[in-house]
Amino acid sequence: RFQDCGFEWLHVVDLDGAVAGAARNAAAVKTILKATKARVQLGGGVRDMRTIEMWLDAGISRVILGTAAARNPGLVRDAAQFFPGRVAVGIDARDGRVAVSGWVESTDIPAVDLAKKFEDVGVAALIVTDISRDGAKTGVNVEFTGEFADSVDIPVIASGGASSVGDIAALIARKGTRPIQGLVMGRALYDGSVDPKTALKAAKLKAA
Repeated sequence: RFQDCGFEWLHVVDLDGAVAGAARNAAAVKTILKATKARVQLGGGVRDMRTIEMWLDAGISRVILGTAAARNPGLVRDAAQFFPGRVAVGIDARDGRVAVSGWVESTDIPAVDLAKKFEDVGVAALIVTDISRDGAKTGVNVEFTGEFADSVDIPVIASGGASSVGDIAALIARKGTRPIQGLVMGRALYDGSVDPKTALKAAKLKAA
């Protein structure tokens, strides 16, 4: 249905895999790949080069390294150089600090400091999630996301809390060093709070 609405990317997370540290919903992901021509970015349980290669060979357009980025930054650097344009970093934060393993573990790593480690290594994007807002439909944390956009020369995609087309407009209208490149929307689309075609139309507008 998302493909038919005009979405060019699907954001998929293996939540069980994120906790376990290995793929747990591979069958479901492969079924998604067969069902759509849209590009798919996948996160959750991707912790080593073998898994990265497996998913890219299976048809995933871009893998997202989250826990691995915090615990093994060298893997991000190697993977981004070996698979240019196909490796993103997911930074999930609570109170400005990185959370890992499906958000069940907190670290003392400042989220923006982690992002800066991946400057100039070829990372395709940062997917930045304010955990406190994810799924809550309380609105995207524009200021939090903008801090990343202004701190690193990597395209930044916002995630967490999207509740209306107004969130898209707020991200576009934000004044900063660099624009925010995109927004992950989930629950607001599922429950009908946001009309998909309206969201896509709003995303194509330019900042005044």
